[in-house]
Amino acid sequence: MLEITTPGLVARIWLTQCGMSIIALVLLGICTLWIALGLGAVVRTTRGSRRPTWSDDGPPVSVLKPLCGADPGLAANLETFFRQDHPRCQLVFGVEDPNDPAVGVVSALIRKHPQVDAVLVIHSGGSALNPKVRNLTGMLPHASHDLVLISDSNVRAPTHYVSELVATLLSEERVGLVTNLFAGTGERSLGAALDAVQLNGFCAAGAALPTAVGDSLVVGKSMLFSRSTFERLGGFGRVGAVLAEDFVIGKLYQHAGYRVRVAPTVLENHTGRLGFRACLRRHLRWSMLRWRLRPTFALLELLVSPLLLMPVAWWLGGPWGFGWALSLLLLRDVGGWVALRGWRRAWLPLLLSPVRELSMCAMWLLAPFKRHVSWRGHRARLSAGTLLFEVRAQA
Repeated sequence: MLEITTPGLVARIWLTQCGMSIIALVLLGICTLWIALGLGAVVRTTRGSRRPTWSDDGPPVSVLKPLCGADPGLAANLETFFRQDHPRCQLVFGVEDPNDPAVGVVSALIRKHPQVDAVLVIHSGGSALNPKVRNLTGMLPHASHDLVLISDSNVRAPTHYVSELVATLLSEERVGLVTNLFAGTGERSLGAALDAVQLNGFCAAGAALPTAVGDSLVVGKSMLFSRSTFERLGGFGRVGAVLAEDFVIGKLYQHAGYRVRVAPTVLENHTGRLGFRACLRRHLRWSMLRWRLRPTFALLELLVSPLLLMPVAWWLGGPWGFGWALSLLLLRDVGGWVALRGWRRAWLPLLLSPVRELSMCAMWLLAPFKRHVSWRGHRARLSAGTLLFEVRAQA
């Protein structure tokens, strides 16, 4: 049978193909730009240095370490803070349960380092729904100094860490808060390795790039600020009912006209033997936060997934397009790993990037529909803006 094709039909087919090609190019262009800028922001952030040698009258700092349970590696994590070179550094550890396993760990470290100004606070907590904020609220009255550093229990820091944060805070006018990037380290299981790849690639770029362009995205593992300024902005009372207290604290400073800076030192987030399910639960919770804080940006996350764009890249350029998408995937995950940790064990993101990408896409799909969040034994309903609502047990 003779097929007759009219010039108009040919034109429509050609225009359709051109339109699809333009859309494919735009999608790959957005993905390429985001990954390149994100990695560039990580590299730029971590290549500076502010490590002063303070005199005895250097500004003092109170380090708040909220604790709940004795995670593997807790003693090693906390001991790095007993070895800080800052001349006037107070350590305040806080728990709400006198039988918490962390009590023994901290007590042993205080006995081991009697020269360090350290105190363990066992308190009844407050009324905040956010368990971390509730713990911090009970600890804050025991802080002796105006400069306060909030640091999570799973963080390991070099000896110059506190001094560098203070130097960064004082380096410019109107700097109100200083934070850090962190690298997943110490992986000893599949879940921990996947967590490290996620932290060193997607998460690092997602934190570094917005902050570099003035849209602060603060990670609560490390936050140094003036207590008096923070309390003028509302203090912990402003963030007790939200899960993303670190994000909101950053916005308090940003919208009050203060600058948020990222110090050069990369902290170690020790993951140890994190289970696969625990890794998925952790990043599901983080994806739930992103959907409720910035739903438009969360919706666009798939546009910067090189793995999901591989079919588009193949349709556009065949093997060359597929290779480009694969290169973007490795650039983000391997490049971020090398920027934060160096070349040691860089073969892990090389192998695990596709698995990590698929797992996180599954969490992305589930997150908008999941209503409740469980964290450190606490369960609450999560709403817009990460607002928390108490879940009462049914009789």
